[in-house]
Amino acid sequence: MILLSPKLSESAASASDAVALAGSRPVSSPISAEHAWRDPGAAACDADIALSRWTRNAAQPLEVVNNGSPRWHCIGINLKCTTLTFSHAGRTLVQGRVTAGAAQITAPGVACRAAFEAPSDVLHLFASQAVFAECYEDLFGHPYAGDIVIDDPRLVRDPALERLGQALAVSHTQDATLGKVFADSVSLAIVSRIVARHFAVDGRDARNTRGAAALPPWRMRRTVEYIDAHLADSIGLADMAQSAGLTRMHFAAQFRRATGLRPHEYLMRRRIEHAQQLLLETRHGVLDVALSCGFRSQAHFTTVFKRFVGETPYCWRMKAHVDR
Repeated sequence: MILLSPKLSESAASASDAVALAGSRPVSSPISAEHAWRDPGAAACDADIALSRWTRNAAQPLEVVNNGSPRWHCIGINLKCTTLTFSHAGRTLVQGRVTAGAAQITAPGVACRAAFEAPSDVLHLFASQAVFAECYEDLFGHPYAGDIVIDDPRLVRDPALERLGQALAVSHTQDATLGKVFADSVSLAIVSRIVARHFAVDGRDARNTRGAAALPPWRMRRTVEYIDAHLADSIGLADMAQSAGLTRMHFAAQFRRATGLRPHEYLMRRRIEHAQQLLLETRHGVLDVALSCGFRSQAHFTTVFKRFVGETPYCWRMKAHVDR
């Protein structure tokens, strides 16, 4: 599926997979807009990963404060150049211009203050201790003893983190489930990269997609059976990983190694294959076929079908029946 490796060449997965497909419905982003600085909103309070974006176009100065969540690390990735004064736990870290791509990690429960002097655009990724623990275990092969706390607040300049942040920033989709899978996967890659940097692991030595073992046949069989049994349902990366008995990161890397496809790409291909079978063997309308294959609208189904098959479902069905 989407990138899960901390390695730079793999972690800069193409954002085009998440860019909006053309269609009649408006596209949406997996990232919520922040109404308060560094606050993803009440809807994310029970999540292990949350994404929000602080966008400000006004040029006049603005001072904001956040007391820090007790359960989340906050990872900020600057998406455009800005000018500000940033204080962390009462200590001024930045005073002046900050370039696009700069990242900063704040540990749980740490208060921060910022005085913006120019327009700004910052992506905030909130990750729970469970996510950090999962990434650590995937990197090192054993659990971390205790809680992981990234307590170095200095600005980080890492091309991999910058590209991952930009991939999230431009990601839009008509399929909310697909968007969630993409966002979760890239978010895990960001956390994994940060954990690897914190524990001084060279990216070449950290486990990555190319170096991972392929998904064993018995796990692949369980995954395929799960997908085929739930094609009409909302299927996420966590669901597929659970069916194989693996963490999300292990599953995604091993699945791609075994199939050459990201999990979400395989899922979409399988849905289109099932749709072709229904179009050929039943008299169901195109909308009914779309819903039976897990699509939430006929317009989205038609767009994806045409991308994979080269024709609209209606035209393909007509030609298929003529050829039989």
